[in-house]
Amino acid sequence: MWWIYLDESGDLGFDFITKKPSKCFTISLLLVREHEHNRRLLNATKKTMKRKLPHRPSVELKGAHTSPEVKQYFYNLVQPVPFEIYSLTLNKRKVYDDLQNRKDRLYNYLARLVLQTLPIEEATTRIHVVVDRCKNQHEIKDFNQYIVSQLESRLDPRIPLDIAHHHSHENGGLQAVDLFGWGVFRKYERGDLRWWKIFQEKIVFEERYL
Repeated sequence: MWWIYLDESGDLGFDFITKKPSKCFTISLLLVREHEHNRRLLNATKKTMKRKLPHRPSVELKGAHTSPEVKQYFYNLVQPVPFEIYSLTLNKRKVYDDLQNRKDRLYNYLARLVLQTLPIEEATTRIHVVVDRCKNQHEIKDFNQYIVSQLESRLDPRIPLDIAHHHSHENGGLQAVDLFGWGVFRKYERGDLRWWKIFQEKIVFEERYL
């Protein structure tokens, strides 16, 4: 079974005059191809929380709020685990005006672009996509239909594909991709490579869009 964890960093605000939105918006995927590897990834998030944040049980691992020391500890645990990172970063200042007002469509399109970089033709068993739950029910339905329609044409019809939307504090895989996606985002948003350099060996695809 394949697990694909999807998360975003930055925001889709476009009012650069009266507000201070991010300059970039990054969507990242973390691909794990086997059950045992996925188990080890999830255990790494649990161990990091238990050993490094024992007095903060309600806190999750987040790229923006986790210290460099805790990030390094987490990566030391997951480095031996085979997994792959795919990431696409949008230059928001070059987005057309009509898309700026259709953020759901823009998000879905960007998610499709990065999902298309996955070698899903290689899958021989079920593919389970896990997305951070930040949409309402209507948006979730549109997202699922759009992504499934785009990916199924590349899959053997015998390979099941399903999408689940979870809250990140309930899912260690989403917390892991949040940590890595934030590192890619900081590279383009602030030119900050400190965390990115540590895990760059796991990046299979990384590109700036527009």
